[in-house]
Amino acid sequence: MLPVGILLAAGRGRRFDPSGARNKLLQPLHGGESVVASSARTLLKVLERVVAVVAPHDGGVGAQLLALGCEVTVCPDADSGMGTSLAHALRHAHPTSCLIALGDMPHLQASTVRALCDALDGGAGIAAPVCGGRRGNPVAFSAAYVPQLFGISGDQGARALLKSQPVTEVEVADPGIFQDIDLASDL
Repeated sequence: MLPVGILLAAGRGRRFDPSGARNKLLQPLHGGESVVASSARTLLKVLERVVAVVAPHDGGVGAQLLALGCEVTVCPDADSGMGTSLAHALRHAHPTSCLIALGDMPHLQASTVRALCDALDGGAGIAAPVCGGRRGNPVAFSAAYVPQLFGISGDQGARALLKSQPVTEVEVADPGIFQDIDLASDL
């Protein structure tokens, strides 16, 4: 059974535009598609269900994701951090297993998402992609770890769980696992 995709798209992108006038997730890429739409589309190529968590007053992020076929849930406390948004999305989705992806990683390849799903099918508890010896995103969690994700809060996401539990590293030829859009120059 495929994991539920959890797409974290509730961040404010303060490094991208400290004034808050330009939402990095809505910025167009070279092909014209927005950062968040490209990130979601990759997940939707592989996963049957993608739940996106957005912030209130998201400027249209949720509408784009709904149009693509994602389920969208608004986290009223999104400014509390990524962990809070993640826990909110999980409460909405009630997944058996999940793959947690970031809305600002439009260069991720669908083959990486498939490889992480295959690792879960093969018995991995937590699976993370590795390219050139470096670990990246997204990360997949089996049913054994989902209950621990519900208690996450603040801005650390699942980092503590990744440090304290065994992680199956899945070798991929995908530099997109590192390429998030944090600055305008990243576009």
